[in-house]
Amino acid sequence: MKEKHLRTPLTEEDVRKLKVGDILFLSGTVFTARDKAHKRIIDYLRRKEKLPFDFGGGVLYHCGPLTKRAGKGWKVVSAGPTTSARMNDTAPEVIGKLGLKAVVGKGGMSEAVSRTLQKEGCVYLAYTGGAGVLAADKIEGVVGVFWIDLSAPEAVWMLRMFSFGPLVVAMDAHGGSLYNR
Repeated sequence: MKEKHLRTPLTEEDVRKLKVGDILFLSGTVFTARDKAHKRIIDYLRRKEKLPFDFGGGVLYHCGPLTKRAGKGWKVVSAGPTTSARMNDTAPEVIGKLGLKAVVGKGGMSEAVSRTLQKEGCVYLAYTGGAGVLAADKIEGVVGVFWIDLSAPEAVWMLRMFSFGPLVVAMDAHGGSLYNR
């Protein structure tokens, strides 16, 4: 197990060096998305419409943050992970078409997602459930929010993180998985 610190955007080279069990801390831009956002992303992609954000080399966090207004912006109060298996059906298309290099959540994902991770050079990072306030403490600011009409937890939040973690490489880009042991 190695502890690593990476900054987004991630490269395929960064990701291919990671192995199951590595501990990772991320800094930079992280996007959130849950069920409804995944479905809308796929609708946009299938209609060949431009998304209002660019995930290239990005990190997608399965999270519906608890937020409040802070002046003209937003403050994230809690940002715990959502059960990632809820996105098993949509994740391969989202990962494959958007250039994602990491997905963060809890509970693992399907074999189909594992195959996509290997093909695309992406990893699944596990974050501890129930640690939403600790995650929120790693958020330096909200850079943007998209599709708030889906509701605050279902919107896509663009967050600036500093040393977000510890994240465990639970599914790597080589087919390794903590969930298949």
